[in-house]
Amino acid sequence: MIQPSFIPWRGYFDFIASVDLFVFYDDVQFSKNGWRNRNRIKTNQGSRWITVPVKHRNLSQLILEIEIDNKFDWRKSHFGLWKAWYSDCPFYSDVIQLLGDLGERAALSNLSRFNIELITRISRYLEIKTPTVCSSEWQLAGTGTDRLIDLLMKLGATTYLSGPSADAYLDKDLFRTNGISLEYKEYNYSPYPQLWGEFDGFVTILDMIANCGPASSNMLKSTVPDRVIVP
Repeated sequence: MIQPSFIPWRGYFDFIASVDLFVFYDDVQFSKNGWRNRNRIKTNQGSRWITVPVKHRNLSQLILEIEIDNKFDWRKSHFGLWKAWYSDCPFYSDVIQLLGDLGERAALSNLSRFNIELITRISRYLEIKTPTVCSSEWQLAGTGTDRLIDLLMKLGATTYLSGPSADAYLDKDLFRTNGISLEYKEYNYSPYPQLWGEFDGFVTILDMIANCGPASSNMLKSTVPDRVIVP
């Protein structure tokens, strides 16, 4: 379960491909200047941010409530950046096709739906067939790990795969009490051919697609197995 993010990195899609069901955690508070509306691309001067402008009215807004700000043509700016830094990549046209008309249709003025649609397109390209749902569909109770356990129980889950940074706040005893195994994803990926100097593996997945095309589907999996925390 991960928040719906804008053109996320390789590890996000490794997560989706590694599980039986992937949950978009869309009914939690939106964090300004986070990964929900921006990500990084690679340039000849290092990585740089590419951002979708949003209407962020107050700190209590949920991710699913955030609307894209279309006061200026941010799409033109984005496509200009892709052309400037990726047009020499062998699969640049695949990236442009994946981006397509996203953000232009009225139904995709909502940031969460926009991100989910784009992630879904990229997943299909990468031949990932994992079904997805949104956490907002389940009327969850509680906070923190209690809320997570509520969702896992409603889904009939037996194992939960998490990022290792969650170790700081997950209550492992609640997993044991409810008979749910807990594993942490290990992020260790082989480099791939990439423009602009030293390899940077923490940019958007579209960087890998631009450079490697359909072969990217064979390059998603971490070289280190997931770590079992609660058997």
